[in-house]
Amino acid sequence: MEEEKIDSRYLNPLTDFGFHRIFGTESSKELLIDFLNEIIREEGLITDIKYLPAELRGFTEKERKAVFDIFCTNEEGEYFIVEMQRAKQPYFRDRSVFYASLPIRKQAPRGIWDFRLKAVYLVAVLDFILFNEFEDDKDYVIEQVHLVRERTKSFFSKKLNLIFIELPKFRKNEEELTTNVDIWLFLLKNMSKLENRPASVQGKIFEELFQIAETNQLTKKEMREYKKSVLEYRDVRDSIELAREEAREEGIKEGIERGIERGIKRGIEKEKITIIQKCLQNNIPLEVITYLTGFSKEKINRYTINN
Repeated sequence: MEEEKIDSRYLNPLTDFGFHRIFGTESSKELLIDFLNEIIREEGLITDIKYLPAELRGFTEKERKAVFDIFCTNEEGEYFIVEMQRAKQPYFRDRSVFYASLPIRKQAPRGIWDFRLKAVYLVAVLDFILFNEFEDDKDYVIEQVHLVRERTKSFFSKKLNLIFIELPKFRKNEEELTTNVDIWLFLLKNMSKLENRPASVQGKIFEELFQIAETNQLTKKEMREYKKSVLEYRDVRDSIELAREEAREEGIKEGIERGIERGIKRGIEKEKITIIQKCLQNNIPLEVITYLTGFSKEKINRYTINN
């Protein structure tokens, strides 16, 4: 098998290897802190984090477990699940709720407990569109989902928080970046295509990001792992594109078939109308016309009125 060529200067953050190297190691902790603070937008939410084991089990060995991309806690004991999802999956919303519920259950101690919880945040970076139910959904890259009272639209609880970043909706180019959030989204989507750090991308945190993302800093073992991760990423993208192309072709085929069917129906309808008109001109009884065309007397009478 031919070895996969890596010709980009910087890692692709949407590969498993790239995402973990940029956000999931002790040496890149400051990047994760900055990213979460920018995305969640809560003043002073995180000043330090501690990485936790990515696998979280239920209360018993038989209960279903979850393996997160990144799982950590801040100095207040709040929990953060950071996920990167390349392709849409069935019941992805349900899966998100399930994942976020596990750190809530984790907080229940044995014995007497007053049910006071620490907040849980699930931040999912998506390489697909999740929300498209409403016309203006296309204008919002970051969606936050909370427990809210329906009548007052106020928080019922701030202990369960789901944040979704839909990267395909982000369309700003380098010249249009105005905030750190813009820069983060732009780099997540485009970093592996860049030859140099853009002049508009300034600041210590982004300098650190570009240093960590340099592919020439990888060891031979890391490069092998990255190449494998790139292959997996490309396989997923190719599968998605193939599915889209097949759906388009099927849609076109179905459209042609429907068009032909409608055309035939219109042709038959037109022929029957011609028969009706000739029959009416020759005073043929309605019962005969009904037999010849299959039309009801009421429909035939409409042509009588029109003629």
